[in-house]
Amino acid sequence: MNRPSDTAFVAFDGDHRIAAGDLREVARAAKRALDLHKEAAVLIFDGVSSNVVDLDFRGTIDDVLARLPATEKIAQDEIADQFASGEPTPPTSRSPGRPKLGVVAREITLLPRHWEWLARQSGGASVAIRKLVDDARRGGEEKDRIRQGQDAAYRFMSAMAGNRPHFEEAVRALFAPDPVRFRKLIAGWPADLRDHAARLAERAFQPKSSPQA
Repeated sequence: MNRPSDTAFVAFDGDHRIAAGDLREVARAAKRALDLHKEAAVLIFDGVSSNVVDLDFRGTIDDVLARLPATEKIAQDEIADQFASGEPTPPTSRSPGRPKLGVVAREITLLPRHWEWLARQSGGASVAIRKLVDDARRGGEEKDRIRQGQDAAYRFMSAMAGNRPHFEEAVRALFAPDPVRFRKLIAGWPADLRDHAARLAERAFQPKSSPQA
């Protein structure tokens, strides 16, 4: 998973964003906040997915940093969660021999008419199937990007703004999608919550071909 350096992880203390950046930087800020105020309500979010990152803050800052999980592990855990939710799992084994260009042989089941159609395609069944999969992937990228943006914004809003005015209406506008209404509904939220929710929602609202603001 790609993580922009300025939004990889984000820490909030209540309504206030106290840090954003790589995990070590954010963990330092969170630890300082907790040391200053033992009752601080600190949450760290993955800046892409808005999943909460659970850290052990016992001991010194050095102790906390020594226990940090690798960001690659966090990304792998997120992928594992996606597979657990119903997405297909990657192959755990491959047939003997060295696959060319990463091609892995796996069994698929088709009806006779499907095999007949594939046999008539230029390059044979395997080439035709790969082209179909690639076309489907390209066609679904925009939908996937929108869904991921909606999911990330919703996770953050549910964790941090569930009791804020117009929360439910804002969620409906997020999934509508209705960016104008969404921004209007969250306008009265504390600035840091509002701005972060709006940034997350941009992935759901902004067409891929549109220029960045």
